[in-house]
Amino acid sequence: MMRFAVISPLALAACAPPVPMAEDLIPDYLGVETTVLDVDLVQFNVAMTKALSERDVRNYADCAAAAYTLDRGFSFARHLRTNVYKEGGVWSADAVYTISPNLPDGLVKMDAEVVAAACQESGIPMV
Repeated sequence: MMRFAVISPLALAACAPPVPMAEDLIPDYLGVETTVLDVDLVQFNVAMTKALSERDVRNYADCAAAAYTLDRGFSFARHLRTNVYKEGGVWSADAVYTISPNLPDGLVKMDAEVVAAACQESGIPMV
C-alpha cells in the first residue's frame, strides 16, 4: 500500500529562496585602492557587494582607471590585466592599466572621457 503525504503550499513557500528586493540588486561599491607601479603604470584594487557578475567588478575597475587617467591630465588608458575574486559575497579585482596622453598600441584601450561618461550614466563611482 502506497502512502502519499500532503504538503501544504505554506510549507513549500518556507523552503523557497526569498524573493530579491530592489535594494538587493543595487551594487554597493566599497572603494578603490590605487597603486602607482611606474610613471604610466597603475594598479587599481576595487571591491563591491551585490555584483550580478564578474563584469560588474571589471566595470568598476575601468571607471576607477578612467577617473585616474583624467585626473592626471591624460586621455587614454590601456587595460593590461584584471584578476577578479569573490569571497563571502564580496567581489574584488586588481586591475592594471597604462595611461597616456595619446592613443596607445594594444588590443584593449579606452578613451577615458567616454568611459567616465558611461560610468556616470550607470551610477558607478569613479573615486
